[in-house]
Amino acid sequence: MDEVTPFSTKAWESFYVIVGSSAGALTGLQFVVLTMIAEARKRRIGASGESIAAFGSPNVVHFCASLLVSAICSAPWGGLGPPGIAIAISGALGVLYSLIVLRRTLRQHEYEPVLEDWIWHAALPFLAYAALVHGGWSIAHGSADTLYVIGAATLLLLFIGIHNAWDTVMYVTITGLPEPEARPAKAPRKAPVAEAPASGEPPHSARP
Repeated sequence: MDEVTPFSTKAWESFYVIVGSSAGALTGLQFVVLTMIAEARKRRIGASGESIAAFGSPNVVHFCASLLVSAICSAPWGGLGPPGIAIAISGALGVLYSLIVLRRTLRQHEYEPVLEDWIWHAALPFLAYAALVHGGWSIAHGSADTLYVIGAATLLLLFIGIHNAWDTVMYVTITGLPEPEARPAKAPRKAPVAEAPASGEPPHSARP
């Protein structure tokens, strides 16, 4: 094994320790988001299962992908070939998952995405996973310079998960506030209606 390979892997160790630990810790943020969505659904203003699968579940996948790539790059490999192949496979699965998320987004009808949503929920994740495929394939064939591409893609996935989770929290918080209940107006009291006298009986006023 040459001297460049272990040096290239070890030089990124601190970076992936930070990214991986952050991804693992921030995964709990999505559980908070899902709790808020569950509370909103009780008020009949929450999202359905399709919208959660399109806008909520992918955040956990992005965090887990960042954690996985960090673990792969921090493992004591004997060269750049095996981790490169593992990263490329992970990126390919991420690209496939991005297409599935895109289909779910188009199928759900609870929320109409705007341009920002298409960028952060569709375009950027697809770009990040495609970069992992390219970077992993390149380092597997001896190009250590693409470690910068893998590092940027891993950090981008972390930022995507943070942004999307926070965006969901803000949406549920703002649109999920229960509207104040309007008190029903009191109906005016009606005057008592005098009973109609039976046939042959005088009216009440005429009775002794």
